[in-house]
Amino acid sequence: MAETEQLDTATTAVDATDAAATGAKARFSKALDEAKSSAVALTKDLQEKAAPHIEQLSAQAKDKAAELGGEVKEKALELANDGKTKASDALAAIGKLIADNAEVLDDKVGNKYGDYARTAARQLQETAAGLESKDLAELGAEAKDYIKKHPGVAIGAAAVIGFFLARALKGSPEAGDDTDTDEA
Repeated sequence: MAETEQLDTATTAVDATDAAATGAKARFSKALDEAKSSAVALTKDLQEKAAPHIEQLSAQAKDKAAELGGEVKEKALELANDGKTKASDALAAIGKLIADNAEVLDDKVGNKYGDYARTAARQLQETAAGLESKDLAELGAEAKDYIKKHPGVAIGAAAVIGFFLARALKGSPEAGDDTDTDEA
């Protein structure tokens, strides 16, 4: 009988342990559910409190981006106008150089070639004057029309310009690295 009593006591203890574990599990689940709902409520509360600040920061960022965009646009326009002026001046200078040398061509190779040089010089100077007189929007529209009409020429010109830009940006060799000079 003692064994039966011990078995009953052990069974009762196991049942009590199971009941305690079940109770603890239920309390843990309840605490976990409460923590989840508290976290959801806290997240919602933080979102509500942060929303005006986020909107303010977003508006400030948009304003700053618009301001910087305006500054970039102004600078690009300024650089484009400078480039247009420099290109016009360069064309005029080349035209003047050719015109100044037309007489030399008359003397050395004949009047026919001197006349070609004067015609080319005049056309360069007219082109320079036309370039200087137009605004950038007008030049852009003309460039678009030309590209639409002559895409092959535009691609070729872009390739040539890209080649020269790459060479220019590559940089010149340093003074000590010049291997083209004869120092024997």
